Amino acid sequence: MRKRAPSWLAALSVGLAALFALPPAHAAESTVRGPSLYVPDTERGPSSLYVPDPDPAAYQQALGLARAGRFRDAAGILAMVNTPQAVWFGDQTPAEAERLVRAVVRDAGRDDAIPVLALYDIPGRDCSNYSAGGAADTAEYKAWIDAVARGIGRGDAIVTLEPDALALLPSDCGQDDAQGTKTAARYAEVNYAVDILEPLHGTRVYLDTGHPGWHSVNSIVPRLVEGGVARATGFYTNASNYNTEDANSWYGKLISSCLVYADGGGDIADCPNQWWPRGDAQAWLDAHVRTPPSRMKHFVTDSSRNGQGPWTPPAGKYTDAQDWCNPPDRGLGARPTLRTGDPLQDARLWIKTPGESDGLCLRGTAGPEDPERGTVDPKAGDWFPEQALELSQLADPPLLPGS
Repeated sequence: MRKRAPSWLAALSVGLAALFALPPAHAAESTVRGPSLYVPDTERGPSSLYVPDPDPAAYQQALGLARAGRFRDAAGILAMVNTPQAVWFGDQTPAEAERLVRAVVRDAGRDDAIPVLALYDIPGRDCSNYSAGGAADTAEYKAWIDAVARGIGRGDAIVTLEPDALALLPSDCGQDDAQGTKTAARYAEVNYAVDILEPLHGTRVYLDTGHPGWHSVNSIVPRLVEGGVARATGFYTNASNYNTEDANSWYGKLISSCLVYADGGGDIADCPNQWWPRGDAQAWLDAHVRTPPSRMKHFVTDSSRNGQGPWTPPAGKYTDAQDWCNPPDRGLGARPTLRTGDPLQDARLWIKTPGESDGLCLRGTAGPEDPERGTVDPKAGDWFPEQALELSQLADPPLLPGS
Protein backbone atom coordinates (compact mmCIF):
# COMPACT_ATOMS: atom_id res chain seq x y z
CA MET A 1 0.00 0.00 0.00
CA ARG A 2 1.26 3.45 -0.85
CA LYS A 3 2.51 5.41 2.13
CA ARG A 4 0.58 8.54 3.03
CA ALA A 5 2.53 11.74 2.56
CA PRO A 6 3.14 13.85 5.66
CA SER A 7 0.62 16.66 6.12
CA TRP A 8 3.27 19.30 5.59
CA LEU A 9 4.21 17.69 2.28
CA ALA A 10 0.61 17.56 1.12
CA ALA A 11 0.19 21.25 1.89
CA LEU A 12 3.49 22.12 0.22
CA SER A 13 2.67 20.07 -2.87
CA VAL A 14 -0.76 21.61 -3.27
CA GLY A 15 0.57 25.11 -2.79
CA LEU A 16 3.43 24.72 -5.23
CA ALA A 17 1.26 22.95 -7.77
CA ALA A 18 -1.16 25.86 -7.71
CA LEU A 19 1.66 28.39 -7.87
CA PHE A 20 3.36 26.83 -10.89
CA ALA A 21 0.37 25.06 -12.49
CA LEU A 22 2.12 21.71 -12.37
CA PRO A 23 0.53 19.01 -14.56
CA PRO A 24 -0.64 15.71 -13.05
CA ALA A 25 2.01 13.02 -12.66
CA HIS A 26 0.73 11.00 -15.63
CA ALA A 27 0.23 13.98 -17.94
CA ALA A 28 3.26 12.90 -19.96
CA GLU A 29 1.16 10.07 -21.35
CA SER A 30 -0.86 12.46 -23.47
CA THR A 31 2.00 14.57 -24.76
CA VAL A 32 3.19 12.22 -27.51
CA ARG A 33 0.74 11.35 -30.23
CA GLY A 34 0.58 7.88 -31.69
CA PRO A 35 -0.65 4.42 -30.79
CA SER A 36 0.10 2.88 -27.41
CA LEU A 37 2.53 0.05 -28.10
CA TYR A 38 2.32 -1.70 -24.76
CA VAL A 39 -0.74 -3.92 -24.54
CA PRO A 40 -0.25 -6.55 -21.83
CA ASP A 41 -3.80 -7.84 -22.15
CA THR A 42 -5.94 -7.86 -25.26
CA GLU A 43 -9.06 -6.94 -23.28
CA ARG A 44 -7.66 -4.33 -20.95
CA GLY A 45 -4.47 -2.43 -20.55
CA PRO A 46 -3.23 0.29 -18.21
CA SER A 47 -2.66 3.52 -20.06
CA SER A 48 -0.12 5.16 -17.77
CA LEU A 49 3.13 4.46 -15.97
CA TYR A 50 3.42 4.08 -12.22
CA VAL A 51 4.73 6.77 -9.89
CA PRO A 52 6.47 5.11 -6.89
CA ASP A 53 6.99 6.56 -3.46
CA PRO A 54 9.89 9.03 -3.58
CA ASP A 55 12.99 8.93 -1.43
CA PRO A 56 12.08 10.79 1.81
CA ALA A 57 15.26 12.82 1.32
CA ALA A 58 13.65 14.41 -1.74
CA TYR A 59 10.77 15.65 0.41
CA GLN A 60 13.22 17.07 2.93
CA GLN A 61 15.12 18.84 0.16
CA ALA A 62 11.91 20.35 -1.22
CA LEU A 63 10.89 21.51 2.25
CA GLY A 64 14.29 23.10 2.86
CA LEU A 65 14.16 24.93 -0.46
CA ALA A 66 10.65 26.22 0.25
CA ARG A 67 11.67 27.44 3.71
CA ALA A 68 14.52 29.33 2.06
CA GLY A 69 12.06 31.03 -0.28
CA ARG A 70 13.21 29.00 -3.29
CA PHE A 71 9.71 27.93 -4.22
CA ARG A 72 10.42 27.25 -7.88
CA ASP A 73 13.32 24.94 -7.03
CA ALA A 74 11.14 23.17 -4.46
CA ALA A 75 8.42 22.73 -7.07
CA GLY A 76 10.98 21.30 -9.48
CA ILE A 77 12.11 18.64 -7.01
CA LEU A 78 8.51 17.66 -6.28
CA ALA A 79 7.63 17.54 -9.98
CA MET A 80 10.66 15.34 -10.63
CA VAL A 81 9.85 12.76 -7.95
CA ASN A 82 6.17 12.73 -8.92
CA THR A 83 7.00 11.66 -12.47
CA PRO A 84 6.71 7.94 -13.36
CA GLN A 85 9.98 6.08 -12.82
CA ALA A 86 11.31 2.60 -12.16
CA VAL A 87 11.28 0.82 -8.83
CA TRP A 88 14.58 -0.95 -8.17
CA PHE A 89 14.87 -4.32 -6.50
CA GLY A 90 18.06 -6.11 -5.46
CA ASP A 91 19.79 -7.50 -2.37
CA GLN A 92 16.52 -8.43 -0.64
CA THR A 93 15.88 -11.96 0.54
CA PRO A 94 13.42 -13.88 -1.66
CA ALA A 95 10.68 -13.38 0.92
CA GLU A 96 11.33 -9.63 1.07
CA ALA A 97 11.48 -9.33 -2.72
CA GLU A 98 8.20 -11.18 -3.15
CA ARG A 99 6.45 -8.99 -0.60
CA LEU A 100 7.80 -5.70 -1.93
CA VAL A 101 7.18 -6.52 -5.59
CA ARG A 102 3.63 -7.65 -4.82
CA ALA A 103 2.97 -4.37 -2.98
CA VAL A 104 4.18 -2.27 -5.92
CA VAL A 105 2.26 -4.26 -8.52
CA ARG A 106 -0.93 -4.06 -6.48
CA ASP A 107 -0.49 -0.34 -5.83
CA ALA A 108 0.06 0.28 -9.54
CA GLY A 109 -3.01 -1.78 -10.37
CA ARG A 110 -5.15 0.42 -8.14
CA ASP A 111 -3.88 3.41 -10.13
CA ASP A 112 -4.53 1.58 -13.43
CA ALA A 113 -0.82 2.06 -14.12
CA ILE A 114 2.08 -0.13 -15.22
CA PRO A 115 5.04 -0.36 -12.84
CA VAL A 116 8.56 -0.48 -14.22
CA LEU A 117 10.64 -2.94 -12.20
CA ALA A 118 14.43 -2.69 -12.48
CA LEU A 119 15.76 -6.03 -11.26
CA TYR A 120 19.33 -5.74 -10.01
CA ASP A 121 20.48 -8.82 -8.13
CA ILE A 122 22.75 -10.69 -10.55
CA PRO A 123 25.85 -12.34 -9.00
CA GLY A 124 29.00 -10.28 -9.58
CA ARG A 125 26.94 -7.16 -10.16
CA ASP A 126 28.78 -4.08 -11.52
CA CYS A 127 32.07 -6.02 -11.50
CA SER A 128 32.09 -5.51 -7.70
CA ASN A 129 32.50 -1.75 -8.13
CA TYR A 130 30.28 1.07 -6.80
CA SER A 131 27.07 -0.95 -7.06
CA ALA A 132 28.55 -4.24 -5.91
CA GLY A 133 26.22 -6.78 -4.37
CA GLY A 134 23.58 -9.14 -5.65
CA ALA A 135 23.01 -12.83 -5.16
CA ALA A 136 25.87 -15.01 -3.96
CA ASP A 137 25.52 -17.61 -6.72
CA THR A 138 23.26 -18.92 -9.46
CA ALA A 139 21.09 -20.99 -7.14
CA GLU A 140 20.44 -18.01 -4.90
CA TYR A 141 19.68 -15.83 -7.91
CA LYS A 142 17.17 -18.32 -9.29
CA ALA A 143 15.38 -18.41 -5.94
CA TRP A 144 15.25 -14.62 -5.94
CA ILE A 145 13.81 -14.50 -9.48
CA ASP A 146 11.22 -17.11 -8.53
CA ALA A 147 10.17 -14.87 -5.65
CA VAL A 148 9.90 -11.81 -7.91
CA ALA A 149 7.71 -13.83 -10.27
CA ARG A 150 5.41 -14.78 -7.41
CA GLY A 151 5.23 -11.11 -6.42
CA ILE A 152 4.21 -10.03 -9.93
CA GLY A 153 1.68 -12.83 -10.30
CA ARG A 154 -0.94 -11.90 -12.88
CA GLY A 155 -0.32 -8.19 -12.58
CA ASP A 156 1.14 -5.92 -15.23
CA ALA A 157 4.83 -5.05 -15.22
CA ILE A 158 7.63 -3.81 -17.45
CA VAL A 159 10.86 -5.48 -16.35
CA THR A 160 14.23 -3.98 -17.22
CA LEU A 161 16.31 -6.99 -16.36
CA GLU A 162 19.70 -6.55 -14.68
CA PRO A 163 21.35 -3.34 -15.90
CA ASP A 164 24.92 -4.03 -17.09
CA ALA A 165 24.41 -7.80 -16.89
CA LEU A 166 25.16 -8.25 -20.59
CA ALA A 167 27.10 -5.08 -21.34
CA LEU A 168 29.51 -5.77 -18.46
CA LEU A 169 30.18 -9.51 -18.33
CA PRO A 170 32.59 -11.07 -15.80
CA SER A 171 34.99 -11.61 -18.69
CA ASP A 172 35.00 -7.85 -19.36
CA CYS A 173 36.42 -6.99 -15.97
CA GLY A 174 38.96 -9.72 -15.37
CA GLN A 175 36.78 -11.67 -12.96
CA ASP A 176 36.46 -14.87 -14.96
CA ASP A 177 38.66 -17.93 -15.27
CA ALA A 178 40.23 -19.30 -18.43
CA GLN A 179 37.19 -21.49 -19.06
CA GLY A 180 34.76 -18.57 -18.86
CA THR A 181 32.85 -20.18 -16.01
CA LYS A 182 31.39 -16.97 -14.53
CA THR A 183 30.42 -15.58 -17.92
CA ALA A 184 28.64 -18.82 -18.80
CA ALA A 185 26.83 -18.62 -15.46
CA ARG A 186 25.82 -15.02 -16.20
CA TYR A 187 24.17 -16.07 -19.45
CA ALA A 188 22.42 -18.96 -17.70
CA GLU A 189 21.10 -16.59 -15.02
CA VAL A 190 19.74 -14.08 -17.53
CA ASN A 191 18.13 -16.87 -19.55
CA TYR A 192 16.53 -18.28 -16.43
CA ALA A 193 15.04 -14.89 -15.55
CA VAL A 194 13.62 -14.51 -19.06
CA ASP A 195 12.08 -17.98 -18.96
CA ILE A 196 10.46 -17.39 -15.57
CA LEU A 197 9.26 -13.79 -16.01
CA GLU A 198 8.33 -13.35 -19.67
CA PRO A 199 5.54 -15.98 -19.62
CA LEU A 200 3.76 -14.20 -16.77
CA HIS A 201 0.34 -12.88 -17.80
CA GLY A 202 1.07 -9.15 -17.95
CA THR A 203 4.87 -8.99 -17.86
CA ARG A 204 7.23 -7.79 -20.58
CA VAL A 205 10.96 -8.37 -20.14
CA TYR A 206 13.69 -6.23 -21.73
CA LEU A 207 17.41 -7.11 -21.74
CA ASP A 208 20.43 -4.89 -21.19
CA THR A 209 22.42 -3.31 -24.05
CA GLY A 210 24.46 -0.71 -22.14
CA HIS A 211 24.24 2.47 -24.20
CA PRO A 212 25.17 3.70 -27.71
CA GLY A 213 28.46 5.20 -26.51
CA TRP A 214 29.67 1.80 -25.28
CA HIS A 215 29.11 -1.40 -27.26
CA SER A 216 28.74 -1.37 -31.02
CA VAL A 217 25.68 -3.05 -32.49
CA ASN A 218 27.97 -5.85 -33.68
CA SER A 219 29.28 -6.36 -30.14
CA ILE A 220 26.03 -6.29 -28.18
CA VAL A 221 23.80 -8.31 -30.53
CA PRO A 222 25.66 -11.62 -29.91
CA ARG A 223 25.30 -11.01 -26.17
CA LEU A 224 21.56 -10.41 -26.52
CA VAL A 225 21.22 -13.61 -28.52
CA GLU A 226 23.17 -15.57 -25.91
CA GLY A 227 21.10 -13.95 -23.16
CA GLY A 228 17.82 -15.23 -24.58
CA VAL A 229 16.40 -12.13 -26.25
CA ALA A 230 14.52 -14.39 -28.66
CA ARG A 231 12.22 -15.30 -25.78
CA ALA A 232 11.99 -11.79 -24.29
CA THR A 233 9.90 -8.87 -25.46
CA GLY A 234 13.07 -7.01 -26.37
CA PHE A 235 15.84 -4.88 -24.89
CA TYR A 236 16.54 -1.51 -23.30
CA THR A 237 19.29 1.04 -23.72
CA ASN A 238 20.89 3.95 -21.86
CA ALA A 239 19.96 2.80 -18.34
CA SER A 240 21.52 5.30 -15.90
CA ASN A 241 23.33 7.03 -18.76
CA TYR A 242 23.11 10.31 -20.66
CA ASN A 243 22.92 9.64 -24.40
CA THR A 244 20.29 11.62 -26.27
CA GLU A 245 16.93 10.17 -27.16
CA ASP A 246 17.81 10.42 -30.84
CA ALA A 247 20.97 8.38 -30.31
CA ASN A 248 19.12 5.82 -28.20
CA SER A 249 16.27 5.37 -30.68
CA TRP A 250 18.66 4.96 -33.60
CA TYR A 251 20.76 2.46 -31.64
CA GLY A 252 17.61 0.53 -30.78
CA LYS A 253 16.50 0.41 -34.39
CA LEU A 254 19.90 -0.85 -35.52
CA ILE A 255 20.00 -3.55 -32.84
CA SER A 256 16.47 -4.73 -33.60
CA SER A 257 17.27 -4.84 -37.31
CA CYS A 258 20.50 -6.74 -36.75
CA LEU A 259 18.68 -9.30 -34.60
CA VAL A 260 16.26 -9.96 -37.45
CA TYR A 261 19.11 -10.18 -39.97
CA ALA A 262 21.01 -12.64 -37.78
CA ASP A 263 17.89 -14.69 -37.14
CA GLY A 264 17.60 -15.12 -40.91
CA GLY A 265 21.14 -16.44 -41.15
CA GLY A 266 22.98 -13.17 -41.77
CA ASP A 267 26.40 -12.38 -40.34
CA ILE A 268 26.18 -9.98 -37.40
CA ALA A 269 29.51 -8.50 -38.45
CA ASP A 270 27.80 -7.16 -41.60
CA CYS A 271 25.19 -5.15 -39.68
CA PRO A 272 25.55 -1.37 -39.65
CA ASN A 273 26.41 0.06 -36.26
CA GLN A 274 25.76 3.41 -34.62
CA TRP A 275 29.00 4.89 -35.95
CA TRP A 276 28.16 4.35 -39.62
CA PRO A 277 26.96 7.41 -41.53
CA ARG A 278 23.21 7.31 -41.09
CA GLY A 279 22.49 7.47 -44.78
CA ASP A 280 24.67 4.43 -45.44
CA ALA A 281 23.16 2.55 -42.51
CA GLN A 282 19.61 3.31 -43.62
CA ALA A 283 20.41 2.16 -47.16
CA TRP A 284 21.69 -1.14 -45.72
CA LEU A 285 18.53 -1.56 -43.66
CA ASP A 286 16.34 -0.85 -46.68
CA ALA A 287 18.18 -3.53 -48.63
CA HIS A 288 18.39 -6.24 -45.96
CA VAL A 289 15.56 -5.85 -43.43
CA ARG A 290 11.98 -6.20 -44.67
CA THR A 291 10.41 -7.71 -41.57
CA PRO A 292 7.47 -5.66 -40.24
CA PRO A 293 8.07 -4.00 -36.86
CA SER A 294 5.38 -6.15 -35.27
CA ARG A 295 7.62 -9.19 -35.78
CA MET A 296 10.85 -7.53 -34.63
CA LYS A 297 12.23 -7.15 -31.12
CA HIS A 298 11.06 -3.94 -29.49
CA PHE A 299 12.97 -1.71 -27.10
CA VAL A 300 12.60 0.90 -24.38
CA THR A 301 14.97 3.74 -23.53
CA ASP A 302 16.01 5.61 -20.39
CA SER A 303 15.57 9.38 -20.67
CA SER A 304 15.86 10.12 -16.95
CA ARG A 305 19.05 12.19 -17.18
CA ASN A 306 19.73 12.84 -20.86
CA GLY A 307 18.19 16.27 -21.31
CA GLN A 308 21.60 17.88 -21.80
CA GLY A 309 23.18 14.85 -23.45
CA PRO A 310 26.47 13.23 -22.38
CA TRP A 311 29.10 15.14 -20.43
CA THR A 312 32.34 15.92 -22.26
CA PRO A 313 35.17 15.91 -19.69
CA PRO A 314 37.88 18.58 -19.92
CA ALA A 315 40.54 17.35 -22.31
CA GLY A 316 43.58 15.88 -20.58
CA LYS A 317 42.41 16.72 -17.07
CA TYR A 318 41.73 13.22 -15.72
CA THR A 319 43.32 9.80 -16.11
CA ASP A 320 39.84 8.28 -15.76
CA ALA A 321 37.14 10.92 -16.21
CA GLN A 322 34.27 8.54 -15.32
CA ASP A 323 31.93 10.44 -17.62
CA TRP A 324 29.06 8.20 -16.44
CA CYS A 325 29.53 9.02 -12.76
CA ASN A 326 27.58 12.03 -11.42
CA PRO A 327 28.64 14.27 -14.32
CA PRO A 328 27.98 17.96 -13.68
CA ASP A 329 25.32 20.12 -15.29
CA ARG A 330 23.05 17.37 -16.65
CA GLY A 331 19.27 17.66 -16.91
CA LEU A 332 16.17 15.50 -16.89
CA GLY A 333 15.17 14.27 -20.33
CA ALA A 334 11.87 13.73 -22.07
CA ARG A 335 9.05 12.52 -19.85
CA PRO A 336 8.18 8.84 -19.65
CA THR A 337 5.49 7.67 -22.02
CA LEU A 338 3.98 4.56 -23.58
CA ARG A 339 3.19 6.53 -26.74
CA THR A 340 6.48 7.04 -28.52
CA GLY A 341 5.24 7.22 -32.12
CA ASP A 342 7.95 4.68 -33.06
CA PRO A 343 6.67 1.20 -33.96
CA LEU A 344 9.79 -0.41 -32.46
CA GLN A 345 9.99 1.65 -29.27
CA ASP A 346 7.48 0.46 -26.67
CA ALA A 347 8.21 3.17 -24.12
CA ARG A 348 10.40 5.98 -23.00
CA LEU A 349 11.13 5.46 -19.31
CA TRP A 350 12.97 6.93 -16.38
CA ILE A 351 14.84 3.76 -15.42
CA LYS A 352 17.51 5.41 -13.29
CA THR A 353 16.00 7.19 -10.29
CA PRO A 354 16.92 10.83 -10.95
CA GLY A 355 18.47 12.43 -7.89
CA GLU A 356 20.23 9.29 -6.71
CA SER A 357 24.04 9.27 -6.76
CA ASP A 358 26.10 7.04 -9.04
CA GLY A 359 28.72 6.62 -6.33
CA LEU A 360 31.98 8.11 -5.06
CA CYS A 361 33.37 9.62 -8.25
CA LEU A 362 37.13 10.25 -8.00
CA ARG A 363 37.96 10.52 -11.75
CA GLY A 364 41.40 8.97 -11.31
CA THR A 365 42.39 11.23 -8.41
CA ALA A 366 43.22 10.24 -4.83
CA GLY A 367 39.96 11.75 -3.57
CA PRO A 368 38.02 11.72 -1.39
CA GLU A 369 36.32 14.64 -3.15
CA ASP A 370 34.85 14.54 -6.64
CA PRO A 371 37.19 17.00 -8.38
CA GLU A 372 34.38 18.24 -10.65
CA ARG A 373 32.18 19.14 -7.69
CA GLY A 374 34.57 19.81 -4.82
CA THR A 375 32.48 17.59 -2.54
CA VAL A 376 32.42 13.96 -1.50
CA ASP A 377 29.66 12.39 -3.58
CA PRO A 378 27.09 10.23 -1.77
CA LYS A 379 27.47 6.49 -2.17
CA ALA A 380 25.63 4.79 -5.04
CA GLY A 381 21.87 4.91 -4.58
CA ASP A 382 21.82 7.65 -1.93
CA TRP A 383 20.00 10.93 -2.56
CA PHE A 384 22.29 13.61 -4.02
CA PRO A 385 20.66 17.03 -3.47
CA GLU A 386 23.14 18.95 -5.63
CA GLN A 387 22.61 16.67 -8.59
CA ALA A 388 18.85 16.50 -8.05
CA LEU A 389 18.63 20.27 -8.25
CA GLU A 390 20.77 20.36 -11.40
CA LEU A 391 18.58 17.76 -13.07
CA SER A 392 15.38 19.64 -12.34
CA GLN A 393 16.76 23.08 -13.23
CA LEU A 394 18.38 21.94 -16.49
CA ALA A 395 15.58 19.63 -17.66
CA ASP A 396 14.97 19.57 -21.40
CA PRO A 397 12.11 19.83 -22.07
CA PRO A 398 11.63 22.11 -19.05
CA LEU A 399 10.10 20.53 -16.00
CA LEU A 400 8.04 23.54 -14.93
CA PRO A 401 5.78 25.84 -16.96
CA GLY A 402 7.43 29.08 -17.96
CA SER A 403 11.00 27.75 -17.85
